[in-house]
Amino acid sequence: MAARQPRIAAALLALVLAALVHLTPGLADGRAQVLPVDPAPLVAATSAGERSFTVEVADDVGERSAGLMFREAMADDHGMLFVFERTQPVSFWMKNTPMPLDLIFVAEDGTVRAVRRGEPMSEAVISAGEPVRFVLELKAGTAAKMGIARGTVLRHPVIAGVAGNPG
Repeated sequence: MAARQPRIAAALLALVLAALVHLTPGLADGRAQVLPVDPAPLVAATSAGERSFTVEVADDVGERSAGLMFREAMADDHGMLFVFERTQPVSFWMKNTPMPLDLIFVAEDGTVRAVRRGEPMSEAVISAGEPVRFVLELKAGTAAKMGIARGTVLRHPVIAGVAGNPG
């Protein structure tokens, strides 16, 4: 039974995403979703200093499901911050995403819990292995280049608003 659970979860995820693609403008015809850039930068406090990123905030089910699908390019200092309603186990995949990505799994207090690499067009399930509240997607290799690793603290008004921490 335990061996079937990941396959069942992946199948359910595929069904939900397929339904949302048809309900999300632009995705059914293969166009990338582009959300407005949040006016506040997301800041990563690394051992080498602060690193600043512009982010699009995906905070509803349609935006999170579409994510960076069909996006072919993104600036090195740009990303997408996924915001979930509560701390929970979350899983991603890279189907319909031609660009390799770093997926940075973040706790409610802004602390990075895991950094994973997403391979283009893959249906492999990517998760932190523990519940998180946020996921930041950046171009592949950016996390390592900028010194973002487990324990790094991310600051952004959205994170501060959820956690009650200073932004």
